Amino acid sequence: MMKKVTIPYLWELKRKGEKVVLLTAYDYMMAAIEDMLGVEVILVGDSYGTTLMGYSDTLPVTMEEMLVATRAVARAVKNAMLIVDMPFMSYQVSPEYAIRNAGRFMKIEGVDGVKLEGGVDMAPTVERLVKCGIPVMGHVGLLPQSIKQVGGYRRYIRAYTVA
Repeated sequence: MMKKVTIPYLWELKRKGEKVVLLTAYDYMMAAIEDMLGVEVILVGDSYGTTLMGYSDTLPVTMEEMLVATRAVARAVKNAMLIVDMPFMSYQVSPEYAIRNAGRFMKIEGVDGVKLEGGVDMAPTVERLVKCGIPVMGHVGLLPQSIKQVGGYRRYIRAYTVA
């Protein structure tokens, strides 16, 4: 039986130079298969909107849709770290708004953290979430939630580090 993947375990793998597998799942069955195969991190991505809901991009995805998908995935995951994508406008308004919405995900049994897009502009929000005990996975590079602002899908990097 595998042990639950934790942040310290991932740091240990990094220290050893070992690779980590992260895959996306949107439903119970896919999450169960990924977890059974030993995937270390499973992400409930907001790409749920384009892959399962038929949206042309991820912007229309709502908190309610992500909560439903997250509950389904969380019921299947036993060992992997489970991270949830925060949908567009669920965290950008203010750190307080981000805390409230991230807290909704964290209250789902099995959720281990949230993921949000952005660079230096999101650092204060990330810092507040972490201080509240909410692990955060950053997402820089290709920023699907910024496609209207940057003119489509392209890499856009404004990185930051939070210690």
